[in-house]
Amino acid sequence: MSDIILINGARHVIWQCQTCGVFATCPEVVYDQQYAEGGFHFCPNGHQWGWRKDGCEREKLRRERDRLKQEEARLQQENQEAWATANAQRERAAKAEAATKRLKKRSSAGTCPCCSRTFANMAQHMKHKHPEFVAEGGTKVVPINKRRSVQ
Repeated sequence: MSDIILINGARHVIWQCQTCGVFATCPEVVYDQQYAEGGFHFCPNGHQWGWRKDGCEREKLRRERDRLKQEEARLQQENQEAWATANAQRERAAKAEAATKRLKKRSSAGTCPCCSRTFANMAQHMKHKHPEFVAEGGTKVVPINKRRSVQ
């Protein structure tokens, strides 16, 4: 800001025209309002000087406030999406764990996981009736007597 002087008890800002170099005064209240809201004043030779509306202090603060509100909304949405994803993953894990537990319990009781029938000798049933069945881990169920020894 430029220098301040008192004229008839009112504060005025002294400023120099950037075009012709003439010094002029403007009431401090008007100068501050133009600085905050955007506006122009003129030198005695008619040259315009001041601030554009989009470059004024209030406009800058309004744009910053709007940007921060948008950023906050984006972060809240990301947070909600992360919670939803986490909840969905927890549900899938719980369902998979329940299904695994159910299959283990059924197979320990001799119930076939493929045809839901009960057998006294489950290994023999799997070998003859479901040779294509793939156990957990991606390996086929192979009876002990058919495994080849590694030499």
